[in-house]
Amino acid sequence: MISYTIYKNEASAEWVTFVHGAGGSSSIWFKQIRDFQKHFNVLLLDLRGHGNSNEQIKTAFKQKYTFKSIANDVIEVIDYLQIKSSHFVGISLGSIVIRQLAEMYPTRVKSMILGGAILKMNFRSQILMRLGNMFKYVLPYLVLYKFFAFVIMPKKNHKNSRLLFINEAKKLYQKEFIKWFKLTAEINPVLRWFRQVELDIPTLYVMGEEDYMFLPAVRQVVANHVKTAELFVIQNCGHVVNVEQPVVFNETVIGYLRQRG
Repeated sequence: MISYTIYKNEASAEWVTFVHGAGGSSSIWFKQIRDFQKHFNVLLLDLRGHGNSNEQIKTAFKQKYTFKSIANDVIEVIDYLQIKSSHFVGISLGSIVIRQLAEMYPTRVKSMILGGAILKMNFRSQILMRLGNMFKYVLPYLVLYKFFAFVIMPKKNHKNSRLLFINEAKKLYQKEFIKWFKLTAEINPVLRWFRQVELDIPTLYVMGEEDYMFLPAVRQVVANHVKTAELFVIQNCGHVVNVEQPVVFNETVIGYLRQRG
């Protein structure tokens, strides 16, 4: 089972589960815990190979990684803790894991908060993936990761987010990075399906105004998924919205969730 941490609120029966992105860990949510715990029970996860889950990879995760298997890692924890349903908050690639989970187990997902959501790989991100595939066995993974982080989060005000993810990525292993990177081979058909199919689950996209690689596709999907989807754009903010603008992120998301409590 992947590693998890709980912050209980005895006055609430509602759960909020946080899912980080590739190369991160549950520590990226440190600016959310205090505010969210005032209203909800909080569950933080370390996805396979990340954070405190990286100690288990030699024996537990030898199979090929898929978004379905990673979603099942999350459900295993939810089942173990006997949580019937939860709100889910994800960032970057964590948004894909949550959307996959909702596809497979819709009754377990009360709402989805998708920050820095990835719904389409634009031309620049497609080039990045091809470069990564060419050099993933040649270059140290941190070199590639730093390059990706800089392309996705290039501005001066993105620096803290960039450094946080790079420091967390240092805890990965080269083989683990390659396993996660191979997920990109299945990402296009998965994202195409997500764009086409609207689930009957309340969904809030929280995007940075400067998230130039992924915001346009999210705008388009929200315009099409009019029954369930809403978009909140944070000004002067890049890809990792919960780190760059935690006050705005927390107020917006908690307000949204309390309306659906």
